[in-house]
Amino acid sequence: MNKFADVILPLPLPGTFTYSIPQELQGCVMQGSRVTVPLGNKKSYTALVMALHDREPVSYEVKPIKEVLDEAPIVTENQMKLWEWISKYYLCSLGEIYKAAIPQGLKGEFKPKTEQRVRLTAKCNDEKGVKLLLQALTRAVSQRRLLDTFLKMVEPFSATPKEISKHKLLETAQVNANIYKQLQDKGILESYEVEIGRLGKQQHEVIPQNSLNNAQQKAFEEIKESFRHKNVTLLHGVTSAGKTEIYIHLITEALRKGEQVLYLLPEIALTKQITERLCKVFGNRIGVYHSKFSDAERVEIWKKQLGEEPYDVILGVRSSLFLPFQRLGLIIIDEEHENSYKQQDPAPRYNARNAAMVLASFYGAKTLLGTATPSIESYYNATTGKYALVSITTRHREVKLPQIEVIDMQEYQRKKLTVGPFSDPLVEAMGAALKEGKQIILFQNRRGYAPLLECKTCGWVPKCKHCDVSLTLHKAADRLTCHYCGYTIPAPKHCPNCEERNFINLGYGTEKIEDDLQNIFPEARIRRMDLDTTRTRNAYENIIGNFQQGKTDILIGTQMVSKGLDFDNVAIVGIINADTLLNYPDFRATERAFQLMAQVAGRAGRKNGQGKVFLQTKMGDAPVIPQIVGNDYQSFYNQQLSERMLFHYPPFYRLVYIYMKHRDVRVLEEFSQLIGERMREIFDDRILGPDLPPVARVKQLYIRKIVLKVEGSLSQYKVNEVLMNIQQAYCNLPQYRAVSMYYDIDPL
Repeated sequence: MNKFADVILPLPLPGTFTYSIPQELQGCVMQGSRVTVPLGNKKSYTALVMALHDREPVSYEVKPIKEVLDEAPIVTENQMKLWEWISKYYLCSLGEIYKAAIPQGLKGEFKPKTEQRVRLTAKCNDEKGVKLLLQALTRAVSQRRLLDTFLKMVEPFSATPKEISKHKLLETAQVNANIYKQLQDKGILESYEVEIGRLGKQQHEVIPQNSLNNAQQKAFEEIKESFRHKNVTLLHGVTSAGKTEIYIHLITEALRKGEQVLYLLPEIALTKQITERLCKVFGNRIGVYHSKFSDAERVEIWKKQLGEEPYDVILGVRSSLFLPFQRLGLIIIDEEHENSYKQQDPAPRYNARNAAMVLASFYGAKTLLGTATPSIESYYNATTGKYALVSITTRHREVKLPQIEVIDMQEYQRKKLTVGPFSDPLVEAMGAALKEGKQIILFQNRRGYAPLLECKTCGWVPKCKHCDVSLTLHKAADRLTCHYCGYTIPAPKHCPNCEERNFINLGYGTEKIEDDLQNIFPEARIRRMDLDTTRTRNAYENIIGNFQQGKTDILIGTQMVSKGLDFDNVAIVGIINADTLLNYPDFRATERAFQLMAQVAGRAGRKNGQGKVFLQTKMGDAPVIPQIVGNDYQSFYNQQLSERMLFHYPPFYRLVYIYMKHRDVRVLEEFSQLIGERMREIFDDRILGPDLPPVARVKQLYIRKIVLKVEGSLSQYKVNEVLMNIQQAYCNLPQYRAVSMYYDIDPL
């Protein structure tokens, strides 16, 4: 009987593709293994086997699988179930998930890392004979030194001879490779390859875990009890309540039961501090996984998780959700409110927080959501009984929450009581803190030097030639850059419109904050943490490490500095411009502003006394400001919930954003109106648009957007089915085949 395999190709194509299994490969092809398959006349791809069956397709001629690449599956059944759920829920292809989930090295040939080691040849297996060789090398001083060094380091004739790398041997003997080759040619030494892997085995000093205080112990017991009745629990604890210590005790419980744990973080920046803390308790049982690791390292972690000795704890960002687990028992999602858990572009546009709960259900595992500022949706689910809710209202060691002073920047600027972007009270507080040896964090959610460069004479503003946005000045690089497509040009010396040399910088980015601050406090050690300074693998660790060790006095950053970092000596936090958060055109703007400002404020005074936060704004009368000052989450939540219900937003309605893109604005306008009319026929007044998004052209593609609001009582899967049918019907029309159309389900 003929056998067939349905495979996933690493391409944005719907569904799976069927190939025949040649007779000689039958029994070798397994679900979850990789195979090489032809596509078209010339191309071949590394595909993943999704299913095996004996149903021969009748509509086309089936091509045979070329080669089997694995002796055992590299993707587990539960991973495949997760892929299928993401594909169905977030309306993306399995091929797009395959590309995102699997390290690049597993989509082609992967070469393990090896090391050349050195040993005596078979003819030199006699200790007496080797001593004679040493005597014979009296005149060949370098060769004798090399052989002598080898014998001392390896002790080849002892009961437990050691192994040594060729590189280490040459380095210790202080000779070059030619000297080694001379001994090799004489048949004395020989090289051999050993697979060493890239993960290494660092030795960590394992210390007992800290005991919990009364509030932590109470929360710990409540979480354990809640897991008896609910699969998901929300831990709502104020900043610096000691949530990480509770996580550590929960991990210990899970490991005691023989379970694996996935610990998700929203930012790579957080992994250094948390890794150090967890390694002190769990040693080498913990593995870290994120995009700053090389592809080869990620492949080795993937393979280790499939092996006989997988990591018991995986700490990582959203991509670690796709790793293979054998006995997953607990998923911890720290800072669950963070929008970094939502993948934006490219597809799959999934939310790792929600996908993690689905993954946990496949294993019968529990999920803990932890945060000081819960998302509206999560808190709603917790207060309506879908999740369990556990709260901690006091900080660790009874440290007081920081005092927040609201600075009316309109008033201070009018009275000329500002220095650049800084109010006088903030400058004075920073000066006092520096004199006392305290540290400072400044938050500004814009990178670069100036968001806008303008000719003062004629008003010319440099724009991106690919996107409908102005270019941001990066002074250190002396370039203007588009933060949407990466287009960059040298900073102009004169205006191309009027030829004048009269530019002014409008607004403040983190780079300009750093520049101005250095002028005010020339002796201070200042570092910046934003996308521009954290591009290399170890950049996060260096910046955070230096700040933690007191080598940096002032840390300036974008939202990276708000996300769960724990520093002992921070006395002052400055929120430079709260208005950029509040003025963003989005229904979640107030929620994000509350979360970001409350979180960044929480970096102050975590261990050594009460900290002080300066919140600079021209919108002091905005209702969210006193809620932040009073750390009044309940008031904030109640107000937001009533607005969401009134205007049909989550958690009462689900959102779907429909994006359409094309190079020709006329074709796009025609297509978007057609889609809008068709959707309005089906969904009635649940449809808004098509409209122009805030940035209506990116990378030379014009953009239109439709918003669909769906009641929570309606089946999302039935809605998705209708959406897919519309897309297939209209995007396959000849005049619209070049239009890009995609859906963003539950957008953030």
